Amino acid sequence: MRIKPETKLGRWSVGLNIFFLIVIIISVTLVNVLGILSYDDHWWDVSIAIIFPASIIAFILGIIAIRKKDHSVLVYSSVVIGLLTILFILLHSLFISD
Repeated sequence: MRIKPETKLGRWSVGLNIFFLIVIIISVTLVNVLGILSYDDHWWDVSIAIIFPASIIAFILGIIAIRKKDHSVLVYSSVVIGLLTILFILLHSLFISD
């Protein structure tokens, strides 16, 4: 089993999820570690509206890449991260208390 994806769909899937992880890490660092921003600010709504769909698209592209015989570790990891993102969205909406 290879580590890097060989198809274009696999590379897009991995790239989108790397983008997702980088933005999440930077956001959490800016809020929790450095205390510069807050989750109540407008930037959080905009960034979530961009990165969550990117991870879901990465999930879909990863599944298509696997069906097209791209069996690399990074593509499978991308599918797992996308699945966890979808589960987070579904489960998080059950426990929102406004």
